[in-house]
Amino acid sequence: MAFFEHHGVEENELFRTFTLFNFSFPLHFHHAYELIIVNEGELVVTIDQKEYLLQKNDAAFVFNNQMHEFKTMNHSTISIVIFSPEMVGDFFMNYKGYVPENNIIHLKAIPDLTKLDSIYRQKGFLYNVCGILVDNTEFIPVEYSTKTKVLHKILLYVDRNYSEECTLKVIAKHLKYDYPYLSKLFVQMTNLPFTEYLNHYRITQACYLLKNSEQTITEISSKCGYNNLRSFNRNFKRITKNSPMKYREHHRTHHSSYAVKQQPQNEK
Repeated sequence: MAFFEHHGVEENELFRTFTLFNFSFPLHFHHAYELIIVNEGELVVTIDQKEYLLQKNDAAFVFNNQMHEFKTMNHSTISIVIFSPEMVGDFFMNYKGYVPENNIIHLKAIPDLTKLDSIYRQKGFLYNVCGILVDNTEFIPVEYSTKTKVLHKILLYVDRNYSEECTLKVIAKHLKYDYPYLSKLFVQMTNLPFTEYLNHYRITQACYLLKNSEQTITEISSKCGYNNLRSFNRNFKRITKNSPMKYREHHRTHHSSYAVKQQPQNEK
């Protein structure tokens, strides 16, 4: 998934937007700032082990390197905005080394992200969001414990190597930590066994490819780290409650219907 795969930001002024339907994504972090805006439905967002329930017009403002995940509740349509700190340079410099005490803000209206077609409109929108955040929360110094730093390293390794052999024993050897220590730390900080997290991460990547590529299910299975198609199908159905084929058909139909609704009247 292009907007989650790279924790670093290659471009000085990066601004990308995505619309996602009934989507969930497991624990991750990156250098970019991220806005998660709920257009419809409900979404549970966890940021640095603090859980929030978001509804229509709510948005989560995730700072760089904050560990976060989100899960759809029943159904949701959300907009994701990924942008580099350089896009809001003054804000970034003022709050560098701090994170919001409360990452959630409420927007008066859902923004039309398609109209943010110039860097001036993009920066205007982002600085307005920054202003709303500053008006509604305090900021606290970032405190990264040794355990947090180790978890960052594990998540980064998964992000870069989930398509290959990616066991916790391999990671422990790569990071030069004892396997029992990493296993205990991971469960303590995520409430998930590592294998369960890895399966969720891989299946989420598969969901994105099923909806946004023409690759076959076998190709997607292999690309997401499954050497056995049966194992992929079993995990996919357990996590999404659908087979890969039904998931692709359902979400492509949903996406097509949404695209039609968004067309201007003179294009219908």
